[in-house]
Amino acid sequence: MRAAVFHDRDDIRIENVPEPTCGPRDLVLEVRAVGICGTDAHEYHSGPHMFPVHDQHPVSGHIGPMIPGHEFSGVVREVGPEVTGFAVGDLVVSGAGIACGECVQCRRVRTNLCERYTTVGLQRHGALAEYVATPAANCLQVAPYGLTPDAAALAQPMSIAVHAMRRGRLTGADHAVIVGAGGIGAFLTFAAKSVTDHLLVIDIDEQRLKIADALGAPHVLRTGDPDEARAAVGDLGLDPTVVYEVSGTPAGLRTALSILPRGGRLVLVGLQGRPVEWDVRTLSLIEHELIGTNAHVFATDMPTALELLASRPDPWTDLAPIALSLDQLVPEGLQPLVERRSTRIKTLIDPHATTTRETRMVAGA
Repeated sequence: MRAAVFHDRDDIRIENVPEPTCGPRDLVLEVRAVGICGTDAHEYHSGPHMFPVHDQHPVSGHIGPMIPGHEFSGVVREVGPEVTGFAVGDLVVSGAGIACGECVQCRRVRTNLCERYTTVGLQRHGALAEYVATPAANCLQVAPYGLTPDAAALAQPMSIAVHAMRRGRLTGADHAVIVGAGGIGAFLTFAAKSVTDHLLVIDIDEQRLKIADALGAPHVLRTGDPDEARAAVGDLGLDPTVVYEVSGTPAGLRTALSILPRGGRLVLVGLQGRPVEWDVRTLSLIEHELIGTNAHVFATDMPTALELLASRPDPWTDLAPIALSLDQLVPEGLQPLVERRSTRIKTLIDPHATTTRETRMVAGA
């Protein structure tokens, strides 16, 4: 089969490799669509960080060149002998994360913090290939939600957003602000709007804010200035109880802190590139809450993600307008992400395509 294989920094090659074997608890999927994200771009350009290319991974056992791709949908081609509930021909979506199910965090249903956590496409071969093997335990049937394969491939990033939203304990009574509307920020906008009507989305990119508006954000603001953001919050009559910092930039963090009131909850969704000094004395005195968020809890977040994707009246083509071929992965997919010039919220790859195609987001169309 054809696959994108990461060998080392700035070195992904499209190669013919053996098809995956099906483990007893696995499904082998014919991949229909794969999303790429900042993690993929970071590994490609400055890694390997998480890819076990030079050292054997202690849990997955993988070592050597590997196939990325952790946001994917596919059609079941083979079912492991210990698997029930799936059949050849089913369209499924994978959460990619693999939890042991036995450690203390798994018993607490915090599988994203599993002590032996691994991810398809990060610590073992992933879906930037014609076929992929993935545990059936991290797959869900797509048919009940009426989604196309392209739309279903958005479920993994949407589940990340759902988890982040829930980490902020968002309710309908809360006033929320999202700083950063690209990538996860766009999905978080849609998820947050499903819970509260008191929502402001801030970004410096006008096109991203147009999409946030289309996703239902009641208020959007184009600024990178903390003072302007704080003034706008007051003018809109908002009293934020939770602020989501999604940009992962120092400027975004400054903006988030400038509008976080006494007793407010700050959810750190974006990852800062460098350590940040923090005035913990003030944090204590005014009872700020700092909340981390990472990945998703498959059992609870993925079903909600699929429900949200299915609930939107408009198709998701504004977030993911095209699907690229494997040959276009680096020049038209990863490299624009590395250089921060990508104009798409989400880029999909179709491993079976020979050239760019429009995404298909409406079932039966």
